Amino acid sequence: MSNENTTAASGHPLFAWTLRLPIIIWQVLFFLGPLLFMVAMSFFLVKNYRMEEAFEFKNWQKMLTRGYFWDSYFLTLGLAALSTVVTSLVAFPAAFALAFKVSPAVRRWALFLLIIPFFTSYLVRIFSWYVILAESGVVNAILAHIGLGPYTMLNTKFGTLVGYMTLTLPLVVVLQTFSLANIDRNLVQAAFNLGCSPFRSVYAVIVPLAKTGLIVAALFCFILSFGDFVSPYYLGGSKPPTLPILIIDTTKSGQQWPRAAVVAVMMMITLITIAFAAITLAYRKRASR
Repeated sequence: MSNENTTAASGHPLFAWTLRLPIIIWQVLFFLGPLLFMVAMSFFLVKNYRMEEAFEFKNWQKMLTRGYFWDSYFLTLGLAALSTVVTSLVAFPAAFALAFKVSPAVRRWALFLLIIPFFTSYLVRIFSWYVILAESGVVNAILAHIGLGPYTMLNTKFGTLVGYMTLTLPLVVVLQTFSLANIDRNLVQAAFNLGCSPFRSVYAVIVPLAKTGLIVAALFCFILSFGDFVSPYYLGGSKPPTLPILIIDTTKSGQQWPRAAVVAVMMMITLITIAFAAITLAYRKRASR
């Protein structure tokens, strides 16, 4: 009798909403609430270095009609897209090897080692690249032995890209490995039996089967790169500024928090748009089936 009551209670709509309530409260307090306040703040005005409540479009007009904003916007978008492509391509061979070429025990240890960098401060890892990428650093010292260099790698877009990969590469490898490891091996074997070469089986069978996981990994890489402040500031030289750096510079200029909110809202709109597009692409064929 008690089992029947438990089953009936678990099927009640109120019970389902009770289970969902904690995550709903969390999202409202720590995501939706701050996001709505940031949107509202973008319409406020700053007078005598004090922010006053208003509903004016002056901040939007000020930021969206300035060339420096769009320069920063497209620079940030381009660097994040480049980071996503490069990181995904670099991560795929490692993920493929972990998924298909090693034993489950080796795969578990490899994934554990990939997670270890997240135990340390990202800022510390970025500062360690100073020693490696400096003109008198490790890379240029190695190149000097073969008669090359020195090359300027700090305060460049290359330095920013290295920082982005430091942040995202381990995560992308882990996500790609999970996606590839869940592929039905019988389908891959069937492709070989039908005459597929190893290279063709990768792009014609394995990649389509793992498409959802690969796109989600790329999406995480783009989101983290697009919003990163540390790499373009410390390794990229912050000139020209990316959008996160522009937010800091704007708040320092006359306490213009509303204008900084405009930049932040534009970043959120961009990320939400790209995220929805990526998720739609990732699940399109699966949904149609």
